[in-house]
Amino acid sequence: MVKIAPSLLSADFSKLAEEVASVSSADWLHFDIMDGHFVPTLTFGPIVMKALREKSKLFFDAHLMVRTPERHIRSFVDAGADLITVHAEASTHLHRYLHTIRDYGIKAGVSINPGTSEKLLEPVLSDADVILVMSVNPGWSGQKFIPSTLPKIRWLRNNFSGIIEVDGGITPENAKEAVTAGADVLVAGSAVFKRPDRTAAIAALRAACE
Repeated sequence: MVKIAPSLLSADFSKLAEEVASVSSADWLHFDIMDGHFVPTLTFGPIVMKALREKSKLFFDAHLMVRTPERHIRSFVDAGADLITVHAEASTHLHRYLHTIRDYGIKAGVSINPGTSEKLLEPVLSDADVILVMSVNPGWSGQKFIPSTLPKIRWLRNNFSGIIEVDGGITPENAKEAVTAGADVLVAGSAVFKRPDRTAAIAALRAACE
């Protein structure tokens, strides 16, 4: 069954604990960690994750959209991340970083932007637990899903035995397309946090994939 991962980037930052509680029916909680360099936006760091770790039993998914991910891995491990994903475009030593994350006893992921070929990941397919396909250009929430990312998901499904996560512009209208292509986890920001009833929004995404 597909897993739903609400993206905290679309939540109300003034009441994060309440926002996290409102999505307790989800499977994962997605943290978009942005440094203002790899992407223009600056979001939150490990202190926020650590505070929320005490409030939730969801699987914590740390997506590092940062220029130097190796500097931040340990801090997010200590903050309670269950998965840390680094970007292929920002990782000079991708193989090393994936194994560093795994050595801490958590899942290791690698992400690619819409403009990056999935073939770039061939050398590390056996080293990653999760591959995150960005279906929008990273940096801010509320963007539209880019359909040309679907062939990437299909190629990965045929060549990768781990978890495929898709992030960006996911709605009930396109969720099934992503899952049919091979996605296991759908990251949804606006489609969850911009709805008054988050439980119903999560249920609608699940139903759309059936």
